[in-house]
Amino acid sequence: MVKNDVKDIKLAGKGALRIEWAEKEMPVLRSIRERFAKEQPLKGLRLAACLHVTTETANLAETLKAGGAQVYLCASNPLSTQDDVAASLARNSGIPTFAIKGEDHKTYYRHIMDCLSLKPNITMDDGADLVSVLHTKKTDLLEHIIGGTEETTTGVIRLRAMAEEGVLKYPIIAVNDAYTKYMFDNRYGTGQSTIDGILRATNRLIAGSIFVVAGYGWCSKGISMRAKGMGGRVIVTEVDPLRALEATMDGFEVMKMKEAALIGDIFVTATGDIDVIYKECFSLMKDGAIFCNSGHFNVEISIAELQKMAKAKRMIRDYVEEYTLKNGRRIYLLGEGRLINLASAEGHPSAVMDMSFANQALCAEYMAKSYKKLEMKVYSVPEKIDAEIARLKLKSMGIAIDVLTPAQKKYLSSWQAGT
Repeated sequence: MVKNDVKDIKLAGKGALRIEWAEKEMPVLRSIRERFAKEQPLKGLRLAACLHVTTETANLAETLKAGGAQVYLCASNPLSTQDDVAASLARNSGIPTFAIKGEDHKTYYRHIMDCLSLKPNITMDDGADLVSVLHTKKTDLLEHIIGGTEETTTGVIRLRAMAEEGVLKYPIIAVNDAYTKYMFDNRYGTGQSTIDGILRATNRLIAGSIFVVAGYGWCSKGISMRAKGMGGRVIVTEVDPLRALEATMDGFEVMKMKEAALIGDIFVTATGDIDVIYKECFSLMKDGAIFCNSGHFNVEISIAELQKMAKAKRMIRDYVEEYTLKNGRRIYLLGEGRLINLASAEGHPSAVMDMSFANQALCAEYMAKSYKKLEMKVYSVPEKIDAEIARLKLKSMGIAIDVLTPAQKKYLSSWQAGT
């Protein structure tokens, strides 16, 4: 058996069934896998992936392997691994997997090192931790790498900062920037799965509650939309005047976080920045307030300050920590402040991850073919890939669209016709 580090290899049978269930809702990735198996566009390449180890990721990993790549996989978050899926990948798919749900900080980074032992040619990241380790602790491996991809907003921000400083050592495609990723995965995927995570952890009623969403980017828009759809009284907090104006025009109340802290029942952060819910907010929250994070890293809630302020702490439910403050109020942190949609739920629905991971697979193919022409910077997904994924998704849904006539094409490319 290949080297792995998973919780329990005997969970592989259950994991295989769940991977099969997810695959039914991933027709675009399935069609890519069929082509990859015939054409072998990744043959001979070693690919290290640091992603959330879920049923959808398993289908991506199997697609990359079908394309000829040697794939190693580790987790991109300590709480996002589905242990039965990790076991199935290790035993049934023959993909070396290093991921255990709830792993500590030391184990998390050891697993990244295990993944890098492959000496990869291509990296596939979700949050840029793999890239960061390569550029700081394993610089000797950089000579083997031709390029990489990045899945999430937070990772793209980090990578662009590296590129601007001139320290990025290989080209990376920002999968997160594809229309078929952020408009659907970030909005509909994060929106639904965040609400799912909150409900699984708390079993609280959203209807009638004051639901505070920090930020109004694509993820936050989806969360706000879903909370409103379930009857929540949604408040948005923002630092960007354009997004705050957009939230207002979309019918949401907009205010500062300190003001929202006084009245909110449920709080969700999804900004990618630190200290969004900060020390002063905790002391203002009413008894019973619940707060969680749907951003990539557990830095958006000032947990260290919360721990200093609390006179008592206990785990009252799975993924629900009760903090009793000195003023006697009890407030509740979900999922250790990590991504709640993966900490207490299963992440995005397979149908939306179908498009996100189709982008990953096709961008890996693009990198394999085009890396010699690319510079050491972050690139957007090629428009042809984005459009092809949208076309395949529509086809799988049985939806046909119109095609421009020659006269229409000519009109759109000309300037002579006027009023």
